[in-house]
Amino acid sequence: MATIPLETELVVAKHASKEVIDIDDEDDELSPIEEVRLTVSNEDDPTLPVWTFRMWSIGLFSCALLSFLNTFFSYRTEPLVISVISVQVASLPLGKFMARTLPTRKFRIGSKEFSLNPGEFNIKEHVLISIFANAGAGFGNGPAYAVGIVTIVKAFYVRKISFLASWILVITTQVLGYGWAGILRKYVVDPATMWWPSSLVQVSLFRALHEKDNNRMSRGKFFLIALVCSFSWYVVPDYLFTTISTISWVCWLYPKSITAHQIGSGMRGLGIGSLTLDWSVIASYLGSPLISPFFAIVNITVGYILTMYVVLPTAYWGFNLYNAKNFAIFSKNLFDDHGEIYNVTAIVNDKFEIDMPAYKKQGHINLSVFFSLTYGIGFAGVISTITHVALFNGREMYEKYKAAHTGKVDIHTRLMRNYRDIPTWWFHILLLLSLALSLALCIFMKDEVQLPWWGLLFAAAIASVFTLPISVITATTNQSPGLNVITEYIMGLILPGKPIANVCFKTYGYISMAQAISFLSDFKLGHYMKIPPISMFIVQCIGTVIAGTVNIGVAWWLLTTVENICQESLLPPDSPWTCSNDAVFFDASVIWGLVGPKRIFGSLGYYSALNWFFLFGAIGPLIVWLLHKAFPSQRWIALINLPVLLGATAVMPPASTVNFNCWIIVGVVFNYYVFRYRKTWWQRYNYVLSAALDAGVAFMAVLVYFSMNGKGISWWGTDGEHCDLATCPTAEGLDLGHACVW
Repeated sequence: MATIPLETELVVAKHASKEVIDIDDEDDELSPIEEVRLTVSNEDDPTLPVWTFRMWSIGLFSCALLSFLNTFFSYRTEPLVISVISVQVASLPLGKFMARTLPTRKFRIGSKEFSLNPGEFNIKEHVLISIFANAGAGFGNGPAYAVGIVTIVKAFYVRKISFLASWILVITTQVLGYGWAGILRKYVVDPATMWWPSSLVQVSLFRALHEKDNNRMSRGKFFLIALVCSFSWYVVPDYLFTTISTISWVCWLYPKSITAHQIGSGMRGLGIGSLTLDWSVIASYLGSPLISPFFAIVNITVGYILTMYVVLPTAYWGFNLYNAKNFAIFSKNLFDDHGEIYNVTAIVNDKFEIDMPAYKKQGHINLSVFFSLTYGIGFAGVISTITHVALFNGREMYEKYKAAHTGKVDIHTRLMRNYRDIPTWWFHILLLLSLALSLALCIFMKDEVQLPWWGLLFAAAIASVFTLPISVITATTNQSPGLNVITEYIMGLILPGKPIANVCFKTYGYISMAQAISFLSDFKLGHYMKIPPISMFIVQCIGTVIAGTVNIGVAWWLLTTVENICQESLLPPDSPWTCSNDAVFFDASVIWGLVGPKRIFGSLGYYSALNWFFLFGAIGPLIVWLLHKAFPSQRWIALINLPVLLGATAVMPPASTVNFNCWIIVGVVFNYYVFRYRKTWWQRYNYVLSAALDAGVAFMAVLVYFSMNGKGISWWGTDGEHCDLATCPTAEGLDLGHACVW
């Protein structure tokens, strides 16, 4: 939120006099949230056209393009997510170009009259294009979560699932939550106190982009130059010299030292000194550092340093926790008691369930010490988010929720009442249709998804019950507790031995809620920008179905054409098709579904002590809150945000230290030094640069893949990061008989 006023002060100042004239000067009509008053315009022009040829053509194209690119990148070692900001920036000059060149002639169909060019490209068209694109970007999360289920079935378990079952799974998990989300709109979208901080960043960017730009270096020109530079450079780290994607020079200095490789490897170690010249490495997992506020970068940096350079070395070298030295110091893989990669396929029977005799023969599953600690930290993070929000924001949330039902409306809600609202029965029909299709999948294709019908209903019930409270938390604090760990833990206890049933339950229980919250967040953006609600709803639904269809289509194409995709041990060292995200998703299906939490984190496993992290997550924020109350003059205590600190390394693995190192450096440079000393430049070009870098990398990666037919060149500079010993165990007397590279 610290960045918002800088982008909006000029906009608000310019239009202040006009706003005073156009609205009644009554304080009770203004938004009660200061950030909203500073950022969102109190004006509306209901005559602006939104159902235009420009909106549909650019919107549908951008939705399909982002769906394709994000799915394509999701299978790579550095799964870059192309965000909606790229389309926000790129679609503006395209829309203006179409407004200048398309014919203005009017056509008549029956009693309706329309034109391909109804006038200037306006901000409402721009918003709807971005809503389309946001669906293509998976609301900032990349391809549909359920695509990961298809990937682990086909590429990791090497089993079969039909395309129809895959498509239904993807579409229903994306759309199911929209039904109950629409019913909840009046509680978390219409009230002024439900202000959704993340939406204000988008509002700010839209208003800044639509200001008149008479500068010699316009935003459009800057975007084009930066895109060409990014596009041209990316052929080097992506094809010609892939080693510069992870420059782990400590390994080069000590090529025969296991400890040096563990310390210096940016991909499989602590990453001391590891750097990159590859934007996709910088922006993968954590998103673009150019659009992350500085306070968030600081919190993530502190959490990262504590975890990677205090907790991990102490656990590995100090205490040899969980026989840490028998395994790699940093790995997402599962191991047996002898330090070898666990042969998961050997413990899966013909019914796609756990083979208990084979499991007993092979023994318990072991995790690298870092992987085990991330689970513990994740347990604490989930609970601490709820505790922290309840203690530090609970009273404020309650007051705002109570105020939401007083009947008073602000100027934005009053202006939105000029538009026809969405009939409630539309959401009822959407919910019934998506639920019926989901039940059909679980009943008639149960052999492919394993999830029983009651499991689907249970997952949907969990998601629907949690949507309202977590929406309130997100709308008032910008924090969104996830249900992924909770849902997979519950299903693992109820129905162990069925890996696909577990991930399907998690997806219906967790993603349905997450999609519902994203749906509501987009509605709040439309609320602020005065977009007709029916237009919002139709664009969101169509965009989601198109995005899901493209997601599964691209995934199916890659899974059936790229040889040994996701099989890291069978791929060449420089292959990008390692499926880092899906490898962790596969591990989760084994831990929570196939083997079950009781044999990992329960009385039958090695890691039962990690359950104490749940208690730490509950009492940690309480201790901070009590200290804050006891020493109110010490303001720094209130700045201790345990959920952010604990969640700093939530994406590790699959993210590695080189991702964090360079993300932090670039983030500090742009959001501290440039932001502080070159504010004018930052205001005009920061987001534009981020979008151009993303777009250039995306287009070159696709061009290289198709032009080179997926084949690379072979020399020292394309042979990985040259830290082969980073994954070796250091326990004495443990001889694995291979090069230790996993």
